[in-house]
Amino acid sequence: MERRPVLFFDSGIGGLSVVKEARILLPEHPYVYVADDAAFPYGAWEEEALRARLIKLFGRLIDRFEPSLIVIACNTASTLAIADLRAAYPDQQFVGTVPAIKPAAERTRSGIVSVLATPGTVKRQYTRDLIATYGSRCHVRLVGSQNLAALAEQYMREGFVDEAQVRAEIAPCFMEKDGRRTDIVVLACTHYPFLVNRMRKVAPWPVDWIDPSEAIARRAMSLLPRLEGEMGNHTDYAYFTSGNPPAAMRRLMRGFGFVLGGDELALPAEGGPAVAAAQPAQNAAPALTSGPE
Repeated sequence: MERRPVLFFDSGIGGLSVVKEARILLPEHPYVYVADDAAFPYGAWEEEALRARLIKLFGRLIDRFEPSLIVIACNTASTLAIADLRAAYPDQQFVGTVPAIKPAAERTRSGIVSVLATPGTVKRQYTRDLIATYGSRCHVRLVGSQNLAALAEQYMREGFVDEAQVRAEIAPCFMEKDGRRTDIVVLACTHYPFLVNRMRKVAPWPVDWIDPSEAIARRAMSLLPRLEGEMGNHTDYAYFTSGNPPAAMRRLMRGFGFVLGGDELALPAEGGPAVAAAQPAQNAAPALTSGPE
């Protein structure tokens, strides 16, 4: 059987949290990783401009790689555009990434759940619909962080992050109400699992942090055939839409077993903020709550 690659897509390097799990479950498949770092962070974009960029970019990716499956390892891109992408490319299989509100609502004991996400995911109607469908019996707080994705990128590149900044970003997730406390925080951005140990360290009390990476990888596994033959007998490639990622990013991708591809996928961030090396913003987006009082 032809070994068409599985393509993993994210605005930056957060999708590597999904790749890590996928390699355990699907080691025989070749992978291509595409980071849209020219347009990072997605949370700063207007919706229509970002949707148009994603449809254009995915057309190029499908033509270039003919992937057996595309895993959109990005909550913002998935909640905004996965329906449009499926309509635009009906012959292509997609797996999206959406906030794990259903398992959180099933597991919570206190009935108080927080969803930690980017501002784009927080404001998306898709996210509100998930809460209405699965979390209506819980008190769900949506917390939009403008900084955590960039902090995670910094941590992955440099091995260091300011824990005070992490504490400030996650603080709105922790609620106390009628003697009950938040007991689950949904990590609704694939960057965030890389910071979860720091989050545990600075959190005001222990909670269950839900990382959807394994569930995404299992969904991909369910859609792909098992390939016979020698496992690992392939090369995995990584591409950046900036065409020229920093040296630290290149080292990171090599550390994850990727060979860096060329710049043929370079795509300037027209119509949106061109901030490939974004600095953390000064203020997080406000927290929003929903569910029964």
